[in-house]
Amino acid sequence: MAIDTTAADEVGSTKLDRVVIRFAGDSGDGMQLVGDRFTELSAAFGNDLATLPNYPAEIRAPAGTVAGVSSFQVHISDHDIVTPGDGPNVLVAMNPAALKANLRDLSPGSSVIVNIDSFTQRDLDKADYEANPLEDDSLGRFNVYRVPMTSITIEATKELGVKPRDAERSKNFFALGLICWMYTRPAKPIIEWIESKYSEKEQVRDANLAAFRAGRNFGETAELFDHPYEIQPATLPKGTYTNIVGNTAVAYGLIAGAQQAKLALVYPSYPITPASEILHELSKHKNFGVRTMQAEDEIAAAAIAIGAAFSGALAVTGTSGPGLDLKAEALGLAVSLELPMVIVDVQRAGPSTGMPTKTEQTDLFLALYGRHGESPLPVVAAASPSDCFDSAFEAVRLAVKYRTPVILLTDGYLANGAEPWLLPDVAALPDISVEFATSPNHDDGFWPYLRDPVTLARPWAVPGTPKLMHRIGGIEKEDGSGNISYQPENHERMVRLRQAKVEGISADIPPIEVDHQDGAELLVIGWGSTWGAIKAGVRRVRAGGHAIAQAHIHHLNPLPANIGEVMARYPKVLCPEMNLGQLAHLLRGKFLVDVQSFTKVTGVPFRAAEMEARMLEEIAR
Repeated sequence: MAIDTTAADEVGSTKLDRVVIRFAGDSGDGMQLVGDRFTELSAAFGNDLATLPNYPAEIRAPAGTVAGVSSFQVHISDHDIVTPGDGPNVLVAMNPAALKANLRDLSPGSSVIVNIDSFTQRDLDKADYEANPLEDDSLGRFNVYRVPMTSITIEATKELGVKPRDAERSKNFFALGLICWMYTRPAKPIIEWIESKYSEKEQVRDANLAAFRAGRNFGETAELFDHPYEIQPATLPKGTYTNIVGNTAVAYGLIAGAQQAKLALVYPSYPITPASEILHELSKHKNFGVRTMQAEDEIAAAAIAIGAAFSGALAVTGTSGPGLDLKAEALGLAVSLELPMVIVDVQRAGPSTGMPTKTEQTDLFLALYGRHGESPLPVVAAASPSDCFDSAFEAVRLAVKYRTPVILLTDGYLANGAEPWLLPDVAALPDISVEFATSPNHDDGFWPYLRDPVTLARPWAVPGTPKLMHRIGGIEKEDGSGNISYQPENHERMVRLRQAKVEGISADIPPIEVDHQDGAELLVIGWGSTWGAIKAGVRRVRAGGHAIAQAHIHHLNPLPANIGEVMARYPKVLCPEMNLGQLAHLLRGKFLVDVQSFTKVTGVPFRAAEMEARMLEEIAR
């Protein structure tokens, strides 16, 4: 969607270089919906952006309570940004619970727009407020704007014959209209979206349109606001962009990988937060030969994927941490079979059910070691929502080239977060097509474990190919022939061959790159979604006059070949992680480097300010 930026209001507006806005309300108030709309609008307008949706952990948390608050934070700017912002400059609070749940994230001087219609005694009681915060001095540090969103929405929709209770549901579009006026977002794209989205529900469509227009009109005519603000489009590399969330990017990367491998994509999966959207997205693309299936459980999904790989398809299954636990036995079988398969793990806070809508990086050890026996497999981790595409494609490449299951790690933040994505040149994507075995490879017929001398990958024979009958399975096989073997020497040879195959991939992945600054004694090294917060922290530290270096790991098994040499250059190494130090533990043990851990397991991503403070502390140490 292209937008003419001259369509935005320009009446006495003040230019800003960036702003962080958070919409917050009950899980049924439509905060994710209006957040998505504002994000799409800003992306099409040309701003750089990053988002942080936040959902209640309970499906039906009590309405009006802090536990039931849903929020959507979006950071828009006229320059390159890498995080959704440490905290909001503007908080839109639809009720007392939303205010209470988000107040601690506000800095003094921030703006708070509250729906005063919801600050009744009943609503205050639900949020456990002893006194109305709008009537005491507790909000004195902020610029508070009291807006009767519900009553204006009901009045604006009265002529449409909408019942007050139904009209109240449109108050989220009133809030969207007000914010669009405040930040000079054009109205036309939102109006067109509402008309299209609710075309078959005329009364809902008209109510939402009326509420949206009422919000814009309120901003323009009320004397609460001095003037609107402008954030100009960002200067980004030339190309065609779209706004994308991580789960969608994973789906697109898997499709691209299947196409470039010239394989059908089979995706059996069991619904689990926050991975389910990958299944939903892939189900829309049958035109690319994608076949999806909702399995009865996680074990079945993994078993179906193994069967799909055996039959000659690109097999992929997706899950979160608890589901990866259940898939462990099947993954051990896939390692033994040496068949290509991708397992997407969208990490969430644990253990057990944990906090299913919150993010963590606590599955690294599970991905590396969470199987019976010596069961090595490659592990790739995405760094940002758009990087999920490249990481998914890379996981497919490694799987088909080396005939091995590959785990792709993302997390809840990446899965639901959004940013502009520069569409890749499809013609430039590498050809990773597979040559299936078509004829016997040994005097005794077809041997399934005769390996490529370079990659150590075994041949892939589609069942039913003439003269290629063979045996694979979970019981140890004889090297070469694939016959069942209980010989100790053969077992050790097969174990070491599988390990050598994975270790050899280090020669086929890029060396780790270092964003070095002359004079830097501290290297900050991270993996996964810590990339953005680390980069933002590094920028702040450098702006303060300190030298610092940064490196980020995309391939966690095997590690890049030069990582030990890189760490040895620096007297201090800091490793931030959203776990209790899993990568730091690995690096210390493997390279005998005194890696310092910086850890967090709160269910929310690191903030740039947290990174900056810890980096400065380490520099001064």
